[in-house]
Amino acid sequence: MEKHMSESSDEREQLMDPELSAYKDQILPVNKSRLTLQRDLYFVGTTQRGYEVEYDVRYEEGCSPTETFLLSIAGCISIDVVHILRKMRCEITHYEMSAEGTRNLTPPQYYTSVDLMIHLSGKGITPKKIDRAIDLSLNKYCSVYHSLRKDMAVNIKYQIDGAS
Repeated sequence: MEKHMSESSDEREQLMDPELSAYKDQILPVNKSRLTLQRDLYFVGTTQRGYEVEYDVRYEEGCSPTETFLLSIAGCISIDVVHILRKMRCEITHYEMSAEGTRNLTPPQYYTSVDLMIHLSGKGITPKKIDRAIDLSLNKYCSVYHSLRKDMAVNIKYQIDGAS
């Protein structure tokens, strides 16, 4: 007699589409920002909520727009992934995502690919749950990812540290 391993109904429920309305309902339908030239090619960007980002072509006092672009991709996906994993009853004790973007060498120097690496640890984290969380972020929730060029490759890897 052959035995088939089957997921418990509790595990299947955890891998289903976790409800993200808790924070997705707070998304503003229209976003506004302001960028003000301070001097030379140094600008201060201000979000509609008052947060500031400094842009400096010389990288002396601020970052470049392409650096914050990478952070936007990483931030959007990470918020989704952590939220979804928590809904799947995972206890995340450490989460870090690094991002590396490869750019076209001639203008316009857009990103041709972005590689993201997630390092995380905690309880109840499995490859199946992470894969599901990433899939939901990329295919349903992450508005930054859905705003990217269609010909830009986004590759995500992960490593579970000290899994339990």
